[in-house]
Formats: sequence, C-alpha cells, structure tokens
Amino acid sequence: MLCRDLSTSAVLPPVLSFIIFICYIASLAASFMMAPLLEFLLALFLFFAYASKLNEKFKGLYWPLTDFLRCVTAAVIYFAISIAAVSKYNDGASKAAGVFGFIATIVYAIDFYITFNDLVTFLKQGSSDSPEGHKSEDEASDSDSD
Repeated sequence: MLCRDLSTSAVLPPVLSFIIFICYIASLAASFMMAPLLEFLLALFLFFAYASKLNEKFKGLYWPLTDFLRCVTAAVIYFAISIAAVSKYNDGASKAAGVFGFIATIVYAIDFYITFNDLVTFLKQGSSDSPEGHKSEDEASDSDSD
C-alpha cells in the first residue's frame, strides 16, 4: 500500500464523486452535495499524495489506514444518501445522483477490500520485528565494565 498503484481503482472514486456532486447541485436534493464534495476532495488529495510520493516523505502518518477509513466511510455515506435521494426526491437529477451513489458504493466497497488487503500486508510488515531485536542497552553493549 505504501506504493499504491495509480490504476482504475484510484481514479474512478474521485470521478464518480465529482459526477455525484454535479448531480446533487442540479437536483432538489442539494442538501446532500457536501458529502460527495468532501469525498471528492479526500480522494483527490490521497490520489495526489500517492502520485507525488508524499507517503514516502511523511512516514509518521499511517497512509494505508487513512485510505481504508476514507473508503469505508465513503461507502457507508454514499449508500445512505443514495437511499434518501432515490426514495424522497422525484426529479431526474436526484434519481441520477442516487444511481451514481449506488455505483460509487460498490466502487468504494471494492476499493476498501483492496485497501484492507494492503493494510493487512502493511501491518504484518510492521509486526515482523522479533522481540529479540529490541534489546536493552545493557544487553546490547559488548563491553565488560568489570
């Protein structure tokens, strides 16, 4: 995950979020436009962070966990607002935003499955240090101070 490839799974979520944002602006359900806008901006930020190798420069932030949480919350939020948009509003733009929201839910669910696998691999790499590798200073020193 630290060197996430910039494939379709990285490009499709921001594009869908932007399309949903435009649909909500044009619809009667304009109150839902903030969720796709924030998801678009977060997806775009993470896309450019991986593209410009920010994840290698800022090692203190757990990038795979950040991406995983973004995908999970996006899938849940898109599912909820899509149900509300399709069931409550009758205009075409709201229906289109709801349908694109359901598609985005599936895309984000696939993305968080892939990200989860990368996160598990990342966490296994971090826990592969053996406990013997962390010796205290007294055990690590070779000098005899007798």
